[in-house]
Amino acid sequence: METSKLHAVILCSPGIGHFNPVLELAKTLILHHGLKVTILTATTPPASQLLHSPEDLNIVTLLPVDISGVIDPNAAVITQIAVQMRQSKSNIRLALSKMDRIKTLFIADLFGTESFEFADEFRMPKYVFVPTTAWFLSLTSYCQVLDKEVVGQFVDRTEPLRIPGCKHIRPEDVIDPMLDRHNQQYKEYVRMGIEFGLSDGILLNTWEDLEHGTLEALRKNEELSSVVKAPVYAIGPLTRVPVDRTGARDSVLTWLDRQPRESVLYVSFGSGGTMSADQVTELARGLELSGRRFLWVARPPVEGGHADAVFFFRRKRPGCRRRYPWGFPSSWVLNKNMPYWYGDYTLGSADIKVEILSHPSIGGFMSHCGWSSTLEGITKSLPMIAWPLYSEQRMNAAFLTEEAGVAVRSRELLGLKKRDEIKNMVGSVMEENNPMRKRAKEIQESAMKAIEVGGSSHKALNQFIQDCMIKLQ
Repeated sequence: METSKLHAVILCSPGIGHFNPVLELAKTLILHHGLKVTILTATTPPASQLLHSPEDLNIVTLLPVDISGVIDPNAAVITQIAVQMRQSKSNIRLALSKMDRIKTLFIADLFGTESFEFADEFRMPKYVFVPTTAWFLSLTSYCQVLDKEVVGQFVDRTEPLRIPGCKHIRPEDVIDPMLDRHNQQYKEYVRMGIEFGLSDGILLNTWEDLEHGTLEALRKNEELSSVVKAPVYAIGPLTRVPVDRTGARDSVLTWLDRQPRESVLYVSFGSGGTMSADQVTELARGLELSGRRFLWVARPPVEGGHADAVFFFRRKRPGCRRRYPWGFPSSWVLNKNMPYWYGDYTLGSADIKVEILSHPSIGGFMSHCGWSSTLEGITKSLPMIAWPLYSEQRMNAAFLTEEAGVAVRSRELLGLKKRDEIKNMVGSVMEENNPMRKRAKEIQESAMKAIEVGGSSHKALNQFIQDCMIKLQ
């Protein structure tokens, strides 16, 4: 069977942060492996995301569903996503029923595994795309065992949680659903980990050199592989590339053109990250005290809300609407001759963020440690300040600081981070000869080797396609 005749249907859960890696997976399957791809998405992506999409990509937006009568509107984000995907199952089944069932394979992102039943019904090989680390996969898959072994709340433990064959995880670094075992999102999370093992394979947005030990454990450790069960394909890094623009350059890029090489710290907390007004002020003062140029993607602070309060666009932003900290000189915003640029949060959007990170004037990255943003940073050889906010970002921050060696992290893991420590972190990251910069360059080179023809990730994706072809015969 020729791969050009294969059709991959990828189910994408709500949120632009989920759509971005799915889109990159689709592009890779089309441009480098000759497949046709349909994305079933619960999110209407911005037009700018699709401007340069391949011809063999089809986007099907699922009909919206109303979950207001099913769960509390203040339910955790993971609960909301899980319920929305569950309520969309009839629409998903209808879409799949219209596909060519002979040569079609089904890939669900990590929140879409409840739809595996439809892949079975229509005799489609079924896979799960986990767009983050192998370490995350190991914890998520093994949580079903920890759920039986550990008494009480995970965060009340004084010893790290054991993951067979992998780096153990501190209680304070666990993923958000594990913070409260009584919350519905914890039950959804355990279910997801079990369903990963029901797939015909798991695609990961990482690569062999970056997480070799963890990938080996997922494949060969008897305790861990007994719950993972499915083959694991490390196919990353899947990241966006700068768009070839025509016409006038964005004013921020023009400002960056005038700055010295590697002199600007890019500060961005992703599509959903928010902070309290006090934390925004401490961050602002810390950046000011550092004396370094910076480009800050500003977002209105939140009082009494969640760090992920704007993850869904339909959510209201609670609290203060003022974006800039009180007392800041207006010249920070308006005077382009100052060594600071206090940007708008739209600068964190996908269509310009990658251009900023690729600019030679950028010398460091302060990030919330969402995995897509992390990959965009380390594949540009940027040392980082890890500032996790929600989801699995604390795990990612621990990996970046303790395993990869490309980031610094605040000593204050959960509370208010003070301006003096922020100043010191900025100084250490932006220092010209700091070892993190050298290590980031090494990881960048490793990533590029992985995705080139003959590299480990290219081979893994070829193996995935070959395995699909066998199942479809």
